Amino acid sequence: MLRLIAALLIGVTLSVAPAYAATKVTVNGVPISDIEISQRTKLLSLEGGGGSSKAAMDQLINEQLQLQEAKKFNITITEQQVDDAFQQVSRNVKVSTDKLREILLSRGVSVDTMRARLRAALAWQQLSGIVVQSRVKVSDLDLDKEASAALNTDTSYDYILKEILFISTTGNAAARTGQANAYRKAFTGCDSAVQLSLNYTDAAVREMGRRHATQLPDALAKELAGLNVGGITKPRVTEQGVSMLAVCAKNAARDTTFIKNKLRSQQGSEAMKAESEKYLQELKAKAKIVYS
Repeated sequence: MLRLIAALLIGVTLSVAPAYAATKVTVNGVPISDIEISQRTKLLSLEGGGGSSKAAMDQLINEQLQLQEAKKFNITITEQQVDDAFQQVSRNVKVSTDKLREILLSRGVSVDTMRARLRAALAWQQLSGIVVQSRVKVSDLDLDKEASAALNTDTSYDYILKEILFISTTGNAAARTGQANAYRKAFTGCDSAVQLSLNYTDAAVREMGRRHATQLPDALAKELAGLNVGGITKPRVTEQGVSMLAVCAKNAARDTTFIKNKLRSQQGSEAMKAESEKYLQELKAKAKIVYS
């Protein structure tokens, strides 16, 4: 992203928009101008999508259909909602909103061009929640079968866990890992976990409570499956510091709840995407689109 920003800000001049706009296409009587298409083409190019005027026109047609359909359902997107979405975009690319505006303008893209697309996306999102979601069906029976098939010897346990965290700052993770290994070597079980931690500076013991293996990363679930009660995992560097998990209780449990929830979310998202595209194609088939 930093290279992209640098490339955008070096040797770039602002483009000058023409004094008038010519209509290139109308969507149910609403015109889309050559300026809008040109602006959207630049935005697509900026995003690395290999922007072409055809791709830009198609996107603008789709958005006009989405906005028109949203209006039928009395969906209105406020300026504040668009502001919030614009700010989220800046966070996603790790720049300030002012810097994002600067990047857009440096490539001759009006901020209103991005805001228009965000407005359409927000309207379509709300509309999908009302119309499209009701069309999506996910079979519980199929989910049960897939979830059961996903269980294996590593993911068939229920645990009571404690986390031992050696808090670290940038640059001292290696030293903290050494201390964590020393703790691990001296560890004799969960009952003495807190007392043992008092021998170290900035070491904390946190009750994690019940966790099923399917709630944990695969590598961690595999390691825990190989430990008995009273065991402790190898140190892992995290954002907070160096972490280890101690096994305070362990029972066989083929619980598919968490796998099912994950599958339901994945399949629901895929079905929503497919149904949303189908809905848009239905709108396009019924629309009067005239090219100039």
